[in-house]
Amino acid sequence: MTRDRRVRRSRSALMRAAIALVGERGTSNIPVSDIADAADVSRPLLYQHFGDRDTLLLEAALDLAQTDLVERAHSADETLTERDRVLAAASHFARHRDFYRAMLTGPCGYALTKALTDLLSPFNRAWARWMTPGDPAPELLDDLALFLTGGSAAVINTWVIEGPDPLDPEAFTDRLLRMLPVVTRRPSDRESRP
Repeated sequence: MTRDRRVRRSRSALMRAAIALVGERGTSNIPVSDIADAADVSRPLLYQHFGDRDTLLLEAALDLAQTDLVERAHSADETLTERDRVLAAASHFARHRDFYRAMLTGPCGYALTKALTDLLSPFNRAWARWMTPGDPAPELLDDLALFLTGGSAAVINTWVIEGPDPLDPEAFTDRLLRMLPVVTRRPSDRESRP
């Protein structure tokens, strides 16, 4: 039990150090020795836990997204409105902008985008189900969920990377919510096809 606690503690310290250093320096090209020093652990321990720097950075980003983004934005709290959930997501990316911008524009960019898509697609499957009348094939629901997740990721990534300083989560939330009815409108709701 003590060893498990130490392992969790050192992994957590390494992930926190990686997030802090990438955010402070604006690059994911951080020497392993700097991350290990900031976490107050040895380089061999970093390699033992993660194998390499990029794996550490990716796992740190996913842990951050899981604990701060998914758990807040997709809370079981019934009092949260759709706007509250979207605002929680926008606020997450604004708070951690420097980290995500460095990660998305660095060598881990594709891997991070794919991992975040995998993490968030299940939440968009409910939207996909609502959008499709009848009993759609599971493959269609999976494809629609991926489409919704990928499209929103492109908008969010562009905002994080290119948006004006400081990012305004309230304005961005309003922007996303203006798009939502257009994207999620059922085919029967449309007057005519283009």
